[in-house]
Amino acid sequence: MTVLVTGASGMLGGAVARHLVGEGHEVRCFQRRPSGVAGAQDVLGSIEDRDAVTAAVRGCTAVVHLVAKVSFTGASADFDRVNIEGTGFLLDAARDAGTTDVVHVSSPSVAHAGTSLVGAAACPADPGRARGDYARSKAAAELLALARSTPAFRVAAVRPHIVWGPGDTQLVERVIDRARRGRLPLLDGGVALIDTTYVDNAASAIAACLRRIDAAQGQAFVVTNGEPRPIAELIAGICRAGGVAPPSWSVPGALARGAGAAIERAWLALGRTEEPPMTRFLAEQLSTAHWFDQRRTRTVLQWEPTVGIDEGFERLARHYRR
Repeated sequence: MTVLVTGASGMLGGAVARHLVGEGHEVRCFQRRPSGVAGAQDVLGSIEDRDAVTAAVRGCTAVVHLVAKVSFTGASADFDRVNIEGTGFLLDAARDAGTTDVVHVSSPSVAHAGTSLVGAAACPADPGRARGDYARSKAAAELLALARSTPAFRVAAVRPHIVWGPGDTQLVERVIDRARRGRLPLLDGGVALIDTTYVDNAASAIAACLRRIDAAQGQAFVVTNGEPRPIAELIAGICRAGGVAPPSWSVPGALARGAGAAIERAWLALGRTEEPPMTRFLAEQLSTAHWFDQRRTRTVLQWEPTVGIDEGFERLARHYRR
């Protein structure tokens, strides 16, 4: 197939593009800056530019859509413009270009109302209950994408949960940097049990969804390693891989959630664009359990993860030693 991958300059998008190149597909990457993916063609542009999106998707059999505004803070309109309107532009252009298959990369946060998720299924996306503008806009985008699915234009959604690995600036680099500066507390002792996804597993699951689009169309699938661990253990593994001491101090989760909400309001009022040290959403993620039942995902996609959590930590450590 000829596959358009949006957002291939990011860690997960690049991994997906490389995986598809390895499967023998012709891969076209669409994002603002070069992807660096060997064997793929770069088409530079913005998901907010309808003409650029139309040109990028022309001649493509399939699309894997990863471009998104990912942040803990920012103006609501910015999230809507990229995550909702941009997804709409892409779906329109793909359908008009004769593309038959679309995998929309979403997030489990689209169905997370802030409470613990224990062995949860892929519940329907719910913009009204999602926590924060990122989750809200991604929920709306997923509903928009799945509503377009027809036998002639097949759309499925994959929700990889907490993707990490070498080169990760969203989670790994922030954890290591804050731990190095002594600014990374555990919340409620870090005992909450959570699922994560090593980047190679997330990429192979997305590719599997594309292969199995006939069975997956119109549905959403949460993807994880299927190895829930206490969050303190996961943070310690990342810290040790990066050569820093894991955090040894803890604050109450309720206190962090209250502080996070206040910091969010202050950030917006001051117009600050850098990531805040804490938000309510981040505090909820660090203090509540969230792990998922993977049986349906693995059955429908005919997929299994190949890199375990501990092997992932070893790969991360090798990356930092280099």
